[in-house]
Amino acid sequence: MARSLAALLLLLVAAAGASHAASPAEMYWKIALPTSPMPGAIRDLISPASSAASASKDKEDTVGSVFFLEKDLFPGSKMTLHFTRATAGAALLPRGRADSVPFASEKLPEILSQLSIPAGSPTADAMRSTLAVCEAARIASETAPKHKHYCATSLESMVELVASSLGTRDVHAVSTEVVNRAGPTPRQAYRVEAVRPVPVPGGDMVACHRMPYAYAVFGVHGIKGAAYTVTLAGADGTMAEAVAACHGDVDGHGVAVAEAYKRLGVAPGKVAVCHFLPQDDMLWVRN
Repeated sequence: MARSLAALLLLLVAAAGASHAASPAEMYWKIALPTSPMPGAIRDLISPASSAASASKDKEDTVGSVFFLEKDLFPGSKMTLHFTRATAGAALLPRGRADSVPFASEKLPEILSQLSIPAGSPTADAMRSTLAVCEAARIASETAPKHKHYCATSLESMVELVASSLGTRDVHAVSTEVVNRAGPTPRQAYRVEAVRPVPVPGGDMVACHRMPYAYAVFGVHGIKGAAYTVTLAGADGTMAEAVAACHGDVDGHGVAVAEAYKRLGVAPGKVAVCHFLPQDDMLWVRN
């Protein structure tokens, strides 16, 4: 399988040279997921100039930190949201390049040297934190295989983790997109214009969350629940097609989800708690 993919990739490279300069990520996507549209979260990594929205240093101020009940997601409902992006400049590395760079806390000095990042800089500190999170997640996944969390350092490794979790390569991804504004968006009131269920066979999904790093790294984990695409209209005219994920347990989903149940006054497992995905994140489901 790997050899056939490599051969097809070489053919696409030759074809691209004769027409237009397709990126390695685009060519890989066409081979690995030929019937699945590329989500905005990946497109924006390939063409970073198209994603100029601001990053927020305050996690409480971001769209992904706003939790709500599934019953409150209906046309006409309102909520205050702030669509933000990860730090600009993080590239999506081809697998060969990503695999050539160490990805371990003990190798951080070597990593910083290879990537020409000053030790003690904000970027270096963020990388140190992400490496620690990824290593802790890997250890936890070995002791609690029901709630596996991994970190993907390339598009190829992310797709393989998703396929392994969902048991098939016949998958597609959805992500949140601000559709009529390229620049930063303010924190403001949004009105729900439409709600459409995302078909989720068996309720099985895989979430991929962007993590702060010098290049694109995603935290990958499975969740069980429901998903929706939601049309949102901002007070200033901003329009967004947002992905909402809803799940009914706290196991393996971190402190934020557990705290959300407390704030909303509901018991875990009784009702689903939902949140919108930031623009850098993706939700994968079977076709």
